[in-house]
Order: sequence, then structure tokens, then C-alpha cells
Amino acid sequence: MPENSPRWPAEEAAAWPTNDDDGLVDPAGTTTPSGAAAALRDETHVPDTPETRAARSGDSPTKPTRPTKPTETPTKVTRPVADPRAADSGVTQPTATPAAPDSGATAAFAVPSRSQPVRPSGPGGRPGPPQAGPQRPAGPPGPGLPGSTGLSGLPGRPPQGATGQGPWPGVAPGGGRPDRPGAPVPPGGPRRGGQDGSTRGMARPAVPPPSQAERTQVIKVADVGPEPNPVRPEPETEPWSDAVPERSPHTEPAAEPRRPRIGMLVLMSVLVVLVLGAAAAVQFVPGLKDKLGITKTETAQAVAPPAAAVPFTPTLKAPGADSPAPTAAGVARALAGPVADPGLSTLTGTVVDPATGTVLFAQNAQTTLVPASTAKLLTCAAALLAVPHAEQLTTKVVAGDKPGAVVIIGGGDPTVSSFAAGKTTVYPGAAHLDDLVTQVRAKGPVDTVLLDLDRYTGDNIAKGWEPADVAGGYIAPMVPVMLDGGRADPTKAVSPRSANPARTFAEEFAKRIGATVPAKATAEPPADAKVLGEIRSAPMVELVDNTLQRSDNVLAEGIAREVAKTAGQPVSFTGAVQAVLKTLGDNGFDVSTLKLNDGSGLSTLNQVSVALLADILRVAAAPDGSDPRTAKLRPLLGALPVAGGSGTLAGRYQGPAASPGKGWVRAKTGTLSSVSSLAGVVLDSDGRLLVFALMSNGSVPAAAQPALDAVAAALRQCGCK
Repeated sequence: MPENSPRWPAEEAAAWPTNDDDGLVDPAGTTTPSGAAAALRDETHVPDTPETRAARSGDSPTKPTRPTKPTETPTKVTRPVADPRAADSGVTQPTATPAAPDSGATAAFAVPSRSQPVRPSGPGGRPGPPQAGPQRPAGPPGPGLPGSTGLSGLPGRPPQGATGQGPWPGVAPGGGRPDRPGAPVPPGGPRRGGQDGSTRGMARPAVPPPSQAERTQVIKVADVGPEPNPVRPEPETEPWSDAVPERSPHTEPAAEPRRPRIGMLVLMSVLVVLVLGAAAAVQFVPGLKDKLGITKTETAQAVAPPAAAVPFTPTLKAPGADSPAPTAAGVARALAGPVADPGLSTLTGTVVDPATGTVLFAQNAQTTLVPASTAKLLTCAAALLAVPHAEQLTTKVVAGDKPGAVVIIGGGDPTVSSFAAGKTTVYPGAAHLDDLVTQVRAKGPVDTVLLDLDRYTGDNIAKGWEPADVAGGYIAPMVPVMLDGGRADPTKAVSPRSANPARTFAEEFAKRIGATVPAKATAEPPADAKVLGEIRSAPMVELVDNTLQRSDNVLAEGIAREVAKTAGQPVSFTGAVQAVLKTLGDNGFDVSTLKLNDGSGLSTLNQVSVALLADILRVAAAPDGSDPRTAKLRPLLGALPVAGGSGTLAGRYQGPAASPGKGWVRAKTGTLSSVSSLAGVVLDSDGRLLVFALMSNGSVPAAAQPALDAVAAALRQCGCK
């Protein structure tokens, strides 16, 4: 027997029932099922001693004398109100029982605040589900502690046949485990109730109503000898119960969650990096596989022979002197039919081989006729020869002689765009008016806008121009500052023009900056005027390209005046014409028969020979750089419109006679009411580049233009040998 096991008096032991094969037999002869007996033994912990064995056999040895224990100061133990739900269950709840009278004192222990309802046992001794239906009241108290029900004839034991309980407290009538088996033993050992100190048969007191206040009872506390360690039960969770389980005072605190092992993670990461690095080194470091003895045996695979090369015969051939040279007879035969078209009326023309300078065809080549817009070739050639290709035309705004007044100084750029940045007009790369306004506004407020137009002199309309051409959208009065070439619609090449482009510019500038333009808007700026803003045009080489592609008359006139300014001539129609002739003559071109009144070819008074036009193109198309003029004039070739593809030739070369030249002919067009002209280059079928110039006067453009296209197309189709 354990050292600390409690000893039970003989009288108390005699009161306990004995075992038989079927269960427990109480003194009244009532048999308790063996399951209840086992539960009873577990609950009371009855020691196996001579005294208890004698009690079971009916002998009653002398009751041992208990040592007297000193009495201590009474201690108050507060008992909580019993769970009102127990009253509904019909099962009494355990409570602390006063010590037996002969003990003098008893141990104080904690009284649970809430108790679980007792449930009958199910199969296997486990708690069964809650019992439904009405509950019967407990039986009358028997001998034992006041308020307790006792077994028949025993203190603290309920009589047989009592209603509301089974044969043992905490045991279902059908047998099974007591309430909360394995519950912790209270301090001081097993509970002892009744007059003889027995722990069995203690009845639960009636449950007080929910509103009843806590009561305090004075209990004597004495020294308690060593006791066994209390049993720590596992908390039982019943899914059908709403009672909150109490935490045992001996329950160990929950273990803290394990923290991630940072060191292990770092180590694993380092190992992964090292492995990947080693694999990469083996894969990419030359010779490392061989040193480490890592070899891979591959089975030789048969490789099919490559497919035969696809033969390629280029259609386009670069022009060059090594291509078969045409002959004059061959060209004459090829052009005999096309040049005889009656729609051409009076026709002059020539064909030249630029590689050798040989004239292959000539028909009245030295005769001068009205060239129309092919005269722009002369103006642009002079500009490329005289003016630096990167030259830009600058429009400035300077401070006036009064606060708030500004002066716009025209720099000869007619391409300034009225559109916002990102939107183009007929002049690609043009400067934007908004940029100028922004610069000037940043310098201070402006209330008056004036104009300086002194860059140009003389008349603003050339001799031979028709006044209707301004309203018709072909030309504008020439002034050194314009928006979009004076067009009403900046996106169309032919659009009605402003009669006073300079004032239109000033008023638009004033509108955007919040100022006004006086009636007399021209003024000379102060000599030391502060520059408030400036914008620049595209380079001269790009202006030339735009002029020839779109055949822009205003831009051609502006370029001609820049030639005059460069040459030291008056910047006027007269000065421009003189500067162009002088520049061409100074560069070795025969201008003896040349007569010009403008730089655009719009004037009907101009007289040009096809020989001069062809000679300029010949130098521009020369195959080598032996001629210093070639490098300067080469941009002329790239600026020429492509037959059926770009510029003024985009819609042409559609008929059956002309379509063979589509994409192969590049030429500048010229058209007036009775004038049609065409001058450019073409690649013949042998890859030889040829230069041609054709001019028809006294003809109707609707008939002359297709006829001229057919002549150029005939050159494309022949080898002309």
C-alpha cells in the first residue's frame, strides 16, 4: 500500500458494500451493477487494508484512534452559485462537505464554479448523449450529512427506490461510469462525508436559483499529512454541452509556438546558391568539364544535306557605267512612237547618259519654252550650290521700344506651322508658332505686336502671275513671315491663300499671347533689341526636298530669295532671278538662253530649254565624284517624285502605255494651262540610268501628261542598243 494512502475506520469500512460476481451488494441487499461498482471503486479509492477487508467480511475490528490535530483559525471559503442549468437536468451537483464531527477539522479545497451535468453512460462506459424528457426530483435525505441522500441503512447512501437518481450518485440508473471519471482529487485526500467520514453517498445540494447570492461558510482547516499527487485529468469535450470546462489549477501552460529557424533557412539558401553556382560553372566555364572528367557520350546523328540555294535574280539594279550602254539609234527607235503623240503639240526633249555625258536623243533641245514648275529645278540647284545645306531660316521676336510691345522679325521662313506640336502640315519638320509664343510669354506680359518685314524688298507679286492664283490656292504674296505658306488649310497643297500673310501671322501670335496688332503694324526694332524668342525652319536641303516633291510655289520663291541674300543681291523677285542665273552660270551651266521672272515657274514669261534642265540632272546623277558639283546637287535626285508613288506623280502612270514606268521613273512635273513638262531620271531594262527632259507647250494637260508619261515609260522598257 502506498505510504500516503489514507486509513479508513472499521465502522466506516463496514458500511461499504462487498463485491460479488454480479456487482456491489449494499447492506439492504440491493445489487449494484458491476460497472457501477468499478466506477465506485475508482471514485472513492478504497484502500485494501485489514480493516476494509474485515468490513467487507462482516467483522468489525476495533476502530483505530485517530491522532488529534491542532485546530487552526477558521478559514472562509466562498462557494459560487451553482449553475442554474443543473436544476433543469435533474442531477445534483457536488459541493464541499463539512468534516466529520470526530475529525476535528477537514481540508479546504476549491469548489468549482460550474459543474458539468451528469449524463448516463453509453456503450463502453463513455458518456452518452443528454437525456430528454422531464426529470424527477431527488429522494429524501437519509442518514448522514444534513441535506444528503444516503444508501439504504448507511450514512450518506440513498434508500432503494428513491426517485431521480440511480443506486449511486453520479451513476446512471442503467449502470456506467460516474460523472467526470478521473476528476482531480481535492487537497487533503479523498472527500469524506457523513458522520463516519465516508466519502460515498454524498448527495448534491439543491441548486439555488440563478439570482441567489454567493454564501460563505466557515470551515476549520488543519494540517494535512502528505498526500498522493493529484491526478490531472484530460479535459473532456462534449459537443452537445454548452458548459465551459474549468481549467485545472495544475494544467501546464500551453507551449509557445516554435519560432522559424532563421539560421537553418539561411544555411539552406547558401547551399542552394553554391550548388547552382557550381552547376553554372561546370556548364559555362570552358574546359572545366574535361578537368572534372565530366563527359557526355552522344550518338552521332546523320545530318541531311542542305537544300539547294534558291536562285535570286534581282529586278532592281544599281545604276553604273558597267551596264550595257544604250545607243542613240536604239533610243530613237524606242521613242519614235511616243513622241509623235498629237496630244503633245509642240514638244522639245532630250535624253542623256550621265555616265558618259552622251546625248542619246534630242528634239529641239536648245529651244526655250515656258517650263512651268520644272523651273524649280533651276532654283533648287542654285540653292544647293550656293547655300549651306544645313542653313535654317529663323523667325525672331524682340522687345519693342515701349514696355509690353514686341516686334516679330521675319526671317524668310514661310513654313511656320499654326498647328500644335505633333501634328504636321504640308511642311514636314516646320517650326511651331506655339513654341515662339511660349518663349515670349515667359519673358513678361505683351500687349502690342508689331512686324519687321525689311528682309524682303520690292513687289510681293511677280510679273506674269495671275491674281486669281492667290485665291485659287497656288501662290501667296511674298513676305518674309508666314503661317503655313499663307494657306487656309495647312494640310492641303492647294488651298486658298491669305492676301496679307504677314498680318495674319501677327494677329494669330497676338491672339495666343493676349495682345493686339495696331492698324499700322510694321515697325523697325531697336538696334540693341533683346531677343525674347526664336524658332528655326528645317534645314535648306529638306526645304529643297519639300519644294520638289509638292511643287510648292511659295517655298520655291522663298528659297530663290535666300539664294539672292547669299549672293549679295537684293532680296526680291529681280534679285532672286539674277542670283539664280549667276549661281548656275558660275558653276559651268549654259544660261545664255535662260529667261526667268520668278523662282517657282509660275510666271508665264519664263523661258527655259530642256538642254539646261538635262544638264543639271546629268551632273546630279554622275556615277562618280570626279565632278565637285555632283555632291552638292545629288539631293535633287532624292527629291524627285516617284512615278505612281509620291509627290505630284503619285496619281500618274496609270494607263497601259505609261504603267511600265511606274516605280522606275523619278521626275519633276510642270503644269500650266497650256504647258506640260517632265524632267527626271529612269533606269532602263539593262540597269543603265538615263536622264531625260520633256517640255510641251500649246497642249492640253489632260492629253499631254499621259503622253509624256508614255515617253518616259518607253525609256524604261528598252535596252536601246
